[in-house]
Amino acid sequence: MEYKKILVSQPKPTSEKSPYFDIAEKYGVEIVFRPFIKVEGLSAKDFRHQKVNISDFTAVVFTARGAIDHFFRLCEEMRINIPVTMKYFCKSEAIANYLQKYIVYRKRKIFASATGKLVDLLPAMQKHKTEKFLLVVSDVNNGSELSLLTENKLDVTSAVMYRTVSNDFTPDEKVDYDMLVFFSPQGIEALTKNFPDFKQGDVAIAAFGPATIESVREAGLRLDIEAPTPEAPSMPTAIDNFLAKATGK
Repeated sequence: MEYKKILVSQPKPTSEKSPYFDIAEKYGVEIVFRPFIKVEGLSAKDFRHQKVNISDFTAVVFTARGAIDHFFRLCEEMRINIPVTMKYFCKSEAIANYLQKYIVYRKRKIFASATGKLVDLLPAMQKHKTEKFLLVVSDVNNGSELSLLTENKLDVTSAVMYRTVSNDFTPDEKVDYDMLVFFSPQGIEALTKNFPDFKQGDVAIAAFGPATIESVREAGLRLDIEAPTPEAPSMPTAIDNFLAKATGK
């Protein structure tokens, strides 16, 4: 099987140093970046149905940059003034740095996990265990993050502020690729929704993460590439390994 055209179901990288571009050059393949899903923010009306009053909380927990965008958007739409005493707890330093888009960073109390893991944010949160925490999540969260925090005796309430929906294809778009790369179960759902007659044949399918891998199998598709693994901690590495074996390079 010759692999000439690969679809990566994510937005195109903003950096020219992306390993995907190295793969394209190394193997002479065309890589198309086409998200199968997109994120939409909840309206203020929909958010109010959860009966969560943002003003009741003294700290916010962010696990994604998108969560920050939708938190501040909803606060603005609902005319909620965020006090300068609000504390921010972030799953990673990159997420914490993103807060600068909305607040004066040096004048706020901001805490971040150095590892990018929520469990490693717990020590900082437990030092402030008297706070009332608001965990901003999407509609596809499985509740594991909330469980981790509440199991450690923290006063945490989760609130859905954005949802993941299918990024529908136009009638003239085709799945004429030699490899499809997925990063979420919603991506698999979007494939089957937009192309109900899709036949895999020789098309290689790559999946990142246990939930995505399981969704590939539940859809009756063949899984050819998976990540992360000890040999391939990232998707670009997994694709590189696969193509190296397929081409002998």
